[in-house]
Amino acid sequence: MGLFGSSGIRREFSSSLIDICLQVGQILGNGKGTVVLGRDARTTGPVLAQAFSAGVLGSGGTVWDGGVAPTPTVAFTARRASAGAMITASHNPEQYNGVKLFNPDGSSFFLSQQSEIEETIAGAVYPPVTGDGCVYHRDIIGPHRDAILETISLPSKSSVVLDCGNGAGSVITPGLIGAAGGRCIAVNANVCGRFARPSEPLEANLSHLPALVRQHGATCGIAHDGDADRMMGFDAKGRYISGDMMLMLFAEWLGAKRVVTTTDASMAIGEVAEVERTPVGDSFVSERLASWGDFGGEPSGSWIFPKHSLCPDGIYAAGLFAMIAAEWDVAEWCDKAPRYPVLRDSVRCADAAAVMGALGAASPTIGLRLEQEKGWILIRASGTEPKVRITVEAQTPGDAKKYLETGHSLLHKGITKIRKEQ
Repeated sequence: MGLFGSSGIRREFSSSLIDICLQVGQILGNGKGTVVLGRDARTTGPVLAQAFSAGVLGSGGTVWDGGVAPTPTVAFTARRASAGAMITASHNPEQYNGVKLFNPDGSSFFLSQQSEIEETIAGAVYPPVTGDGCVYHRDIIGPHRDAILETISLPSKSSVVLDCGNGAGSVITPGLIGAAGGRCIAVNANVCGRFARPSEPLEANLSHLPALVRQHGATCGIAHDGDADRMMGFDAKGRYISGDMMLMLFAEWLGAKRVVTTTDASMAIGEVAEVERTPVGDSFVSERLASWGDFGGEPSGSWIFPKHSLCPDGIYAAGLFAMIAAEWDVAEWCDKAPRYPVLRDSVRCADAAAVMGALGAASPTIGLRLEQEKGWILIRASGTEPKVRITVEAQTPGDAKKYLETGHSLLHKGITKIRKEQ
């Protein structure tokens, strides 16, 4: 049925999405389970949260409603419940929404759990309606913040320019930085329901931050996406730090010997730790970290600290990065770290799954990783948008450009093949 993408269920808001939330709530509430519920700042969040709650209550379950809260906060609190559910479309545009589901250890629902939900909805065989569930409104922000503060502290000289993107991180990260001892200069830190900038924390979407970092003499800059499971950073010079570089920075600071990352991450990480790769998607990374690895993440900005939670925690990552920036010269560290040219591009494609099938991919979102003499090419369908993404890495800029052209050529062949068959 394909309800789930690489990170939960998400799509443009519609009545069918309301129905899906109701149905998923029914399934999770079965057996009188307790579900932690949160939502991001989108204006469509309340109606979806109410639909989900109605489903849980109808099948006799209990809802701990945390209101507007980040995804990692919901996942962290799930350890005290049967499961966690976050109403969010993460970094997607405002017109999207959806739901992410978490196990008590913070990991995303595994493929087997997703398939069970999809099969139940497809078969329209739901738990009996009892209507005897309960809703409790809980503070889930405080316990999450306090747990992070057990390991994160900042010197008074620390100052952070923080852009929450009008997302759920607005309700916790600014206060966390202050409570840890630092000074926070926050922008776009209210949950007004509209995004002042595109939600994904890409360099192109954060062009205002370098000047702010320099203007305030900040030790670093930090940006979240809509549900704050992602975090990206800037050094004290106002330079954006790539996801691959951030992965290595965290690994070195933590002394991580075994790192789990995705097929689109730089080969440079292999120079600082033993590496295992998974398909793109934080759910794959967290599932592997449950049995192997000291730290994990993906270049998109998802960082997983298994001793804390198996959910990508942009809040924890923000505090940790601020602490690193206060003690290390991050700019100098980045200048000396190993790096190779990485190029990323995407092509809008309504038939992305069919095109990837035409190219021989067993799974559209896992895609194809093609090893080259001096690097690699990854072509995969986005799990959240109608796009095909192409990522390449090589030892030289010239080879990287050549590999990107090869990737586009292969994608064009796949698109042409599908159009001829239609």
